[in-house]
Amino acid sequence: METKPRVTVLFCLFVLAASACSKKEQSTPTSSEPAASNEHGAPATAPSAAPLDADSQTYQYQLGDVPVPPDNPQTKEKVELGHQLFFDKRLSVDGSRSCYSCHQNEDGNGGHDPVAIGVGDKKLTRHSPVIWNVGYAKKLYWDGRSGTLEEQGKAVLGGPNMGLVKEKLDAKLKDLAKIAGYKKAFEAAFPGKGVTADTIAMALSAYERTLVCNDTAYDRYAKGEKTALTPEQKRGLVTFTTKAACTTCHTPPFFSIAFMSPDGAYFNAGIGTQGKAEAEVDVGRMAVSKQATDWAAFKPPSLRNVSKSAPYFHDGSVPTLKEAAHFMASGGAKNKNLTPLLSDKQLSDTELDDVVAFLGSLDCGKKLEQPKLPK
Repeated sequence: METKPRVTVLFCLFVLAASACSKKEQSTPTSSEPAASNEHGAPATAPSAAPLDADSQTYQYQLGDVPVPPDNPQTKEKVELGHQLFFDKRLSVDGSRSCYSCHQNEDGNGGHDPVAIGVGDKKLTRHSPVIWNVGYAKKLYWDGRSGTLEEQGKAVLGGPNMGLVKEKLDAKLKDLAKIAGYKKAFEAAFPGKGVTADTIAMALSAYERTLVCNDTAYDRYAKGEKTALTPEQKRGLVTFTTKAACTTCHTPPFFSIAFMSPDGAYFNAGIGTQGKAEAEVDVGRMAVSKQATDWAAFKPPSLRNVSKSAPYFHDGSVPTLKEAAHFMASGGAKNKNLTPLLSDKQLSDTELDDVVAFLGSLDCGKKLEQPKLPK
């Protein structure tokens, strides 16, 4: 039987989908009059009706402040230390990998390879996601198994990304403490606590909470700068929010509804199920929830910076943004647990191109800066 939070999320999703064009302050655009529906539930439009004008609609853009846990308040010293640790390969067991290795600027700060590469050049199981606005996320990882950035940071240290299993972690902590610059930085950020797995994770989390993307062309347009989007992007925005119904799962302003639910949100789009025996499929959220209804379901990522962050999906199996958009707009891949929220939207080639153009308006226009590392 499905858990109550999951039911609540799905209920909210269906409500959102049903009301996407009726509430003035919703994330999706509104029209001056409610549209009628035909027998199939689709908006019924008179043949002579003019196309929806993007400029006349209201769009959500305000992200609000990044939540900060009371047991790890932001300080300048923590952020600076976390910034250094994020880029420092000395944090890995063999000095070969840093956090930045999986989140580089040239890849939109998502992963370059289909799946992440850990220490020893070992291929991991899932793609590295974009981490702009990660501080707003309710749950971390594609399956939501970590509830805080601090928890996720410790998991990365002890997992195959950095390879610091227990005995090797202890040795690495001692090595870092011998670096004069780090000894001083940890004392400034965490007086009397020194170099520990907890203080490393807390510093990394403080830095990651500064990675905010909130001034895209879309954001400027939603605030009233009507020239911020091209005509093609404006048409794509209308299609994105109406006919394609992308906002059901990729809801503004975060462009992922997973950022808006306490337990996250997870959907099966069929990625990773095609041509595989059931036993070979990554079960995704089900490994965490133990619910059969979560089989092969994954968190919808934010679409901010999506045009720069190929390849796509949790397994990095789709190489281009147009292919990814076409896959979703066509209804995903059929399997035993495909979400009913997906269907073939029958987009024309022009409409699909317009949607892809609109997604380019979500480019963050920022980059992660390489700091000077302690000696």
